[in-house]
Amino acid sequence: MKRRLFLGGIAASAGSLLAACNSGGPRSAKSLLRAIEHGNEGLERALFSGGSHDAVAADASLTGSAFPRYWVSKRMPTWDPAVRGAWRLEVGGAVRKPVSLSIDDLVAMRGTTQRHNHYCVEGWTARAEFTGVRVSDLARLVQPNADAGYVDFRSFDSEYHESWDLDSATHPQTVIAYATDGRYLNAAEGAPARVHSPIKLGYKNTKYLTQVLFLPARTGGYWSDQGYEWYGGV
Repeated sequence: MKRRLFLGGIAASAGSLLAACNSGGPRSAKSLLRAIEHGNEGLERALFSGGSHDAVAADASLTGSAFPRYWVSKRMPTWDPAVRGAWRLEVGGAVRKPVSLSIDDLVAMRGTTQRHNHYCVEGWTARAEFTGVRVSDLARLVQPNADAGYVDFRSFDSEYHESWDLDSATHPQTVIAYATDGRYLNAAEGAPARVHSPIKLGYKNTKYLTQVLFLPARTGGYWSDQGYEWYGGV
């Protein structure tokens, strides 16, 4: 059984349980939902393996211009150098050697190009080829402290952010992408840079990136704080 179908079955069972308990609504069910999410996260962590990869065939078709485009601001976020100055990615937090990187700095680093699936919490899947820098390489650059077990990815899209566990953030397929399908990202795709990894659901993949912070504690996220599962594994 595929992992997503298995985990989806657990979620469906949880919904049935709430209905069977004659729930008075989300407020009264909060403690039960927290317990279910905690158990689900434990299962997802147990199934996760840093050595496993989301495989996409070399001849698989890409989604192209139909790849989902979304943001939370009222208007599509666009980095305007005349207003904001030159874009930079701040990589810091609980680290020994914080850095501030321009887009040219990212491109000059050892990069990777990978075909990734993009899994949406709503059940559909898209596919693109991303070029960027592995978060694991950024981690080696900034040298996180021993207690830095989480990474928060923050953006200029109305302060959108999502925090991850360190193991998922440093998975080989988790990248800070600056290009897709052989060209630089455009504004609708999350330019100048975005997170992408096929091991997390789409809402965990922060676009319009400005900060990568290594932290000793999880810090929630835009959707995670509104009831979406924090771990968000696939």
